[in-house]
Formats: sequence, C-alpha cells, structure tokens
Amino acid sequence: MIKTAELTGAALDWAVSACIGIGWEMGDIDADEYGPGFKPSTDWADGGPIIEQEKIALIPPNERIDEWEAVHPDRMHNEQYNPTPLVAAMRCFVASRLGDEVEIPEGLA
Repeated sequence: MIKTAELTGAALDWAVSACIGIGWEMGDIDADEYGPGFKPSTDWADGGPIIEQEKIALIPPNERIDEWEAVHPDRMHNEQYNPTPLVAAMRCFVASRLGDEVEIPEGLA
C-alpha cells in the first residue's frame, strides 16, 4: 500500500486510470489511450478534464503554503499538496475515490 499523498509518476497515473475504470500496467500492449500514454499527472490534456469534471479547487502557493493545494468538494478535509498543480489535483482525485492509501501493482510502485 502506498499513501495517496506520496503517489507520483506512473503509480499516480495508474491510480487515476483505476478511478475512471481503466486499469493498466507498464508494458501492457492493450493499454491504448489510457495506458502508459495517459499521463494526467503531467499532461493538462489528460488531467485538466478530470479537474473540471470533479470540480477540484486548485490554490496556488502563497504566504501560508509553498506548494499547490488541491481540494475535492466531496472530501473537504483531505487536501493534497505538491509543487505542481496536476500532481496535487490527481492525488486529490485519487483520494476522493480510493482513499488515503492505494494498492499499486508491483511494477508501478
């Protein structure tokens, strides 16, 4: 199990895919558009629509916090933070669907 607040890279992208009902593993030849090419934690074309659909609020770094803060309206007390807004938002999305810890396939962890 990995804490959602610590997910990055392929593990975070996999968890987001799992949340929208598409599972994949690295090297999966049947992964198509939601496989390793689906990078919602680094590509606004993939992550942006999720942020909009889920109504995730993004708060830029300020005098109180030095990272982006993401808040999901369904889990107001589980903010997620990261230097990049997409990682913060995708962690927030995963936490809203899968909770504070996620079981990641061994090749992705």
